[in-house]
Amino acid sequence: MTRTIRLTTLALSLSAAPAFGQPVRTGNTQANRPALAQQRIGLSDAQMAQLEQSNARFGPQLNQLAAQEREARRQLRLEMTSPGEPNQQHVSDLLDRALQLQKQRIAIVEAEQKDLARFMTPVQRARYIALQQQFRRRAQELAGQNGAQRGAVGFQRRRLGLKKRP
Repeated sequence: MTRTIRLTTLALSLSAAPAFGQPVRTGNTQANRPALAQQRIGLSDAQMAQLEQSNARFGPQLNQLAAQEREARRQLRLEMTSPGEPNQQHVSDLLDRALQLQKQRIAIVEAEQKDLARFMTPVQRARYIALQQQFRRRAQELAGQNGAQRGAVGFQRRRLGLKKRP
């Protein structure tokens, strides 16, 4: 099972219960995650297999694109915060690149949705999209909490005159 499939299955199972107000069963949730995700969306075994194949096809493309978008934003941030006047042409090129990447993302998402429409009903696709969005929000919240914790620890170290550990 590829990493993308596992992450998607995990994402669906982690966010499925809050989306529909259904409790998550306790116990061996690791073994139940795919079944819970499948149940929340209402997929048959055959549909779940096709979803895994679709995720394997589109996941790497979307991950690569996300990395390119992060790099473009990083470069733009560096250019805008560098000492002196930002290079107008470089900023223009980076903005154009960001727009190009957004267009690519839309094209990939459209292709993915077309693929999902082959074996999912519109209601299943809507549930799947909602679960993906919930997972992204939760991942961002967790990333923010981790960043805030790291920042708080750094602040405490500075306040106490301690150095950061290697």
